[in-house]
Amino acid sequence: MTMIAAMGRISQIQATLQQLSNVSTERVTTTVAATTAAASASADSFAATLAAALGTSGTTGTSASGSANGTTGTDVVASAEKYLGVPYVFGGEDSSGMDCSGLVQTVYADIGIELPRLVSGQMKMGTEVGSLAEAQPGDLIVTGGGDHILIYAGDNKVIHAPYPGRTVCLREAYMTDADITTIRRIIPTNTQATGTASADMLSTAFAAFAGQNSTVTGSTL
Repeated sequence: MTMIAAMGRISQIQATLQQLSNVSTERVTTTVAATTAAASASADSFAATLAAALGTSGTTGTSASGSANGTTGTDVVASAEKYLGVPYVFGGEDSSGMDCSGLVQTVYADIGIELPRLVSGQMKMGTEVGSLAEAQPGDLIVTGGGDHILIYAGDNKVIHAPYPGRTVCLREAYMTDADITTIRRIIPTNTQATGTASADMLSTAFAAFAGQNSTVTGSTL
């Protein structure tokens, strides 16, 4: 092969290598872009699902500390009934004596939910219930602008610590909507169903996220 032919062949080889290099760079760029987009979409999808699983639905008021863990309003009433007969003691918060807000705080503490000590704080917790007719067991009824708080027991009955000289008692709800300052629902009626649905949604989100990331990781250049 002459020198001129050899130099021509070298030029052809260099041109071919340059073309291959350009193609490889384009493939790498395209693959990286696709991988980044897929990972971003996967993260966005996971975040959206996680938010849906853990989000709240337009409630007003402040969330209580602790967790309901499947507890229902009926459990609240059962806890309150343990204190029937306990004497009213201003500032009290145990079985030796308690006032109205002490009863509420203690009853909810017994089922693992922390509430403020005073009516002024308790009346801002949870979500508001529109009327006495809509009240459900475990709801808190506040009267007198925050002077008194009671636990709704269902069947138009309430449990409360009335005033000095009386004991914690179960009685007919004596108030009307006109007397009520606010009714607060601390435990949503669908707590258990929501918890199950959230767990399922989280499981689905993690599975989808893991699957998408596995696909992205397994991509070849």
